[in-house]
Amino acid sequence: MEHNERKELVKSVITEHWRKIFNYAFRMTLDHERAAGIVEETFLRAYLGAESLPEDSLRAEDWLLRICSHILEQRLPRQPEVSFDLLDETLRSEATRTDVVRSLTDPERDFMLWELKQGCMTAVINCLSPGERAAFVMTNIMQKSESEAAKSLGITKSAFKVRLSRARKKVVDYLAPRCEHVDPMNPCRCPARVGTALNKGFIRSPGEVQLRKPVTPFGRYGAGPNNEDAPLRDVTTIYQNLPNPDAPDDFEARLAVNIDNGEWDKVLAKKQAQSQ
Repeated sequence: MEHNERKELVKSVITEHWRKIFNYAFRMTLDHERAAGIVEETFLRAYLGAESLPEDSLRAEDWLLRICSHILEQRLPRQPEVSFDLLDETLRSEATRTDVVRSLTDPERDFMLWELKQGCMTAVINCLSPGERAAFVMTNIMQKSESEAAKSLGITKSAFKVRLSRARKKVVDYLAPRCEHVDPMNPCRCPARVGTALNKGFIRSPGEVQLRKPVTPFGRYGAGPNNEDAPLRDVTTIYQNLPNPDAPDDFEARLAVNIDNGEWDKVLAKKQAQSQ
């Protein structure tokens, strides 16, 4: 493959797929900086192996997810770094506080509630082992079929089904008796937990205006337009409708700079020299 052809091909792939790869990496790490590093490594490896990049867009996405999954497998500890007990201690160990939400303007309040829901739901799946977490994220957030997900993770379909079944049971067992988004009668309610979450640094305070893509609200944050929450709502639906995490500023441009300034070409030349 010619040099310029490689550069333009990978740039176009970055533009099309980086948001989905970042979403996957963030759900797996619960950390924006770690996710950014893993995504950058993913596209570096894609650049080095551009000859193997599938032409079909969906197959290319699965190929990138397989690379990203391999990197995550190497970097993540085998045991989860957070636990359900730690999550309870962080958000539910103190008395509820509604004063913080009442003192906010409507845009600030909506922002905080989305941030808390996003952070809490991602934290829940980070209590799973990396293998179970990957199976859950692939199916319930990335919305991959079982066959596609198993292929991206490099495991058999039967092994994937076992991981997914275990992951879903653990997530549902934790959320069903606690979370208002699963059952509006549950005791853990986002407006009452915002103060505690802010105090403990679980979510950030609103410091700037953010223009977010409109989403279908849930619960009182909606079950659909003009609908109320139904008891024991499907956990899968909740995760499928989480907003995408915010990526670092100018992240796509940062990836393109690595190509334009020749940084990735140096790695490629070293790899080619070693193979000779």
